[in-house]
Amino acid sequence: MLSPEQRRALARLATAGRDGATQSLLSAHGFGASMIAGLVNRGMATLAAEKVRAGGKLMAVGKVTITAAGQDALAAEG
Repeated sequence: MLSPEQRRALARLATAGRDGATQSLLSAHGFGASMIAGLVNRGMATLAAEKVRAGGKLMAVGKVTITAAGQDALAAEG
């Protein structure tokens, strides 16, 4: 069973597309790192470190994507 916050996070990830969303964007929407980590630990999302260039600087960012299990859980919750 998903909490309302977990449902909202999975819904946000489901609409983010194949590239997912950055952890900082999810944080800006009020989703805490521990809640995202819980989704990752339950197999509903994945977290990958990526390097991106911004303003001429190379930065590491965390990219979060929904998994098939996360999509199934979201669909089951209605």
